[in-house]
Amino acid sequence: MWRLTRDRRAAPFTRREETTSDVLRRRFASGQISQQEYLDAAAILDNDSSRATRAVIVTRRKEEWMSAQLRVLVVEDEPDLAAVIAAYLQDEAFDVDIAGTGPQAVTMAKDLHPDLIVLDIMLPGFDGLEVCRRIRTFTDCYVIMLTARDDEIDKVIGLSMGADDYLVKPFSPRELTARIRAMLRRPAHARGRHPGLHGRMFGALRLDPDARKVWLDHVELDLTRTEFDLLDALTTAPKRAFTRRQLIDAVWGGEWYGDEHIVDVHVGHLRKKLDDDPGSPRYIRTVRGIGYGMVS
Repeated sequence: MWRLTRDRRAAPFTRREETTSDVLRRRFASGQISQQEYLDAAAILDNDSSRATRAVIVTRRKEEWMSAQLRVLVVEDEPDLAAVIAAYLQDEAFDVDIAGTGPQAVTMAKDLHPDLIVLDIMLPGFDGLEVCRRIRTFTDCYVIMLTARDDEIDKVIGLSMGADDYLVKPFSPRELTARIRAMLRRPAHARGRHPGLHGRMFGALRLDPDARKVWLDHVELDLTRTEFDLLDALTTAPKRAFTRRQLIDAVWGGEWYGDEHIVDVHVGHLRKKLDDDPGSPRYIRTVRGIGYGMVS
C-alpha cells in the first residue's frame, strides 16, 4: 500500500540531443541514481562538461549536511509504514529513530532530544494526543501529527495539544519530507529577521525576538515554537492586518500547503495563554474577512 516510487518518466522530446552531462543531471535530480553513482560517472567527464553537474552536487551536499545535523523521531505503530517513512528521511540524510508505542515515544523524546517528531494518533499504550501533551512538558520540538482522512476532530485536538502541523493519511513521503524541511528552516529564519531588536512592548505584553521569550505582567509565558513565531510575525507590523496566507508564509514557510484555518487554531491557543478575550481583545484582533493583527 505504501510504496516508495521514483519518477521515471521520459524527458520530453527536444531537437537538441542530450549529452552525457544532461542525462546525469536529470537522473541525479530525479533520484534515479545515487550521489555516489553520480560522482563516479561525473568523474570521467571533462571539466567543461561536468561544471554544471558539480554545481548540482555541491547544492545537494549542502542540503544533506544540514539534514545530517537534525534528528527526527518517527512515532508509528505500523512497522511497514514506519520503515518507509524512516527510509525516505534517511535518504534525505536525516538522523531517524522509530518508536512504536505511546510510552516508548515519550521516553525516546526525553532521551534523544529530537528536532522534530512525526506522530501518529493511533498508538498502543496511549495515543498520540497524550504523547503530545506529555512531551510538551519538557520539549518545544516541532510536532507533525498524522491523522486519518475522516477524523477532522483529530486535527483540532492535536493542534490544541501542542502539535505544530498535521498531515492527512494517505500521504506521499515526498510531501512529508517537504513539510519537515520547511518546518525545520523556521527557527533560523525567525531569529534572523530582526537583528539588534531586543524587545517589543504592548501594554503588559513584552516579546524579545532575539531571546525568543515572551512575558505577560512580568511572568514568562510557555509558548510552543509555532505560537512564538506567530506572535513574532504579528508584532513585526502591529498596525497591519495579516491574511492567513501571509501568516502561513511568515510562520510555516512559502512551501507549506493545506488548510489555512490552521492559523485560527494556533491563534486560539495563543489567545488563551495571553488571557486575551477575542470579543474584547487586548492584544490580538480579528480582522473580519482578512485575518489577524495586533490591537494598536
